[in-house]
Amino acid sequence: MTTSSPRGSAVVTGASSGIGAVYADRLAKRGYDLILVARNEERLKTVAQRIRGESNVDVTILPADLNDSGNRAKVETLLRDDPKISVLVNNAGVGSVASILEADVEKMEAMIDLNITALTRLAYAAAPGFASRRSGTIINIASVVGIAVEMLNGVYSASKSYVLSFGHSLQKDLADKGVRIQTVLPGATATEFWDIAGYSAQKTATITMSSEDCVDAALAGLDAGELVTIPGLYDVELWNKWEVDRRVLSQNFGNAKPAPRYKIS
Repeated sequence: MTTSSPRGSAVVTGASSGIGAVYADRLAKRGYDLILVARNEERLKTVAQRIRGESNVDVTILPADLNDSGNRAKVETLLRDDPKISVLVNNAGVGSVASILEADVEKMEAMIDLNITALTRLAYAAAPGFASRRSGTIINIASVVGIAVEMLNGVYSASKSYVLSFGHSLQKDLADKGVRIQTVLPGATATEFWDIAGYSAQKTATITMSSEDCVDAALAGLDAGELVTIPGLYDVELWNKWEVDRRVLSQNFGNAKPAPRYKIS
């Protein structure tokens, strides 16, 4: 029988497989109790049973479809009301490789609901308690296609661009409240994402990273204090320059008159 961990509890969404299941494993090894969220109850039970056998932490499963408002509300309530929760890993998501001429718009709307709406609502549910306790970590899983937006489906890429932008905003709002925000941008990772997206061959491509390596790098980045972690980017100065250039550019938008190139008198 376990007692509550002094490190608190970590809520991991999309925890039944892939990146989410690896986060569950690694956070358990770091001594966090776990609350695992996903749609597939049987697979959640399998993950929980394995972790209980390997770690002396408490593991709770919470089967929930985050695209269902009633299910999602249960997770939001938990995040708002349980003071033992110290980490939220916003990992649940879905993708596509289809173009706008091929994709079902209803599926695209469902993608937005999961990748953007659910992630946002869970962060909003967790943030006030974390801020009041001046402690807590929110890890949002984005994707490199949030930057390389032309690579996959446009709605998927745009949803991950949102996650990156949202993370910057959370950092601005919460850093001085003692809350840590990390945005993780995996590249191609060997998970069921590709089966669901309709391109299974990507799982065995030479550029595809294992989910274990992806999560281990992300947690190393968290330990190092990174605000944005891109596991597959070797030259981090490229990212640092991108950020500097973006912030410089943003200081040049505030002009009351159109630019001279438009020749508006």
